[in-house]
Amino acid sequence: MFYPRIKDVKPLKDYTLIVAFDNGQIKKYDMRPLIAMPPFDILKDPLLFSMARVEAGGYGISWSDDLDLSEYELWEHGELIANADVPPEG
Repeated sequence: MFYPRIKDVKPLKDYTLIVAFDNGQIKKYDMRPLIAMPPFDILKDPLLFSMARVEAGGYGISWSDDLDLSEYELWEHGELIANADVPPEG
């Protein structure tokens, strides 16, 4: 199945992520349940959490080489907060 690629991510102070996808949709993803368990528990550090970046190609986001989330997880479990109805690029 095809999942839209990630264009941008904005980490918020409440340990949620605002994720913009290449189809124009924007979703909010709550990291708090994951941060309660390893390996994501290190993201309790607000400085580290704020370092979330989009991986090359938009296939996920990462904080380090060993800590990431896929576009599938963010797409399937994020809450839709905006829909621009923009066709996907490519």
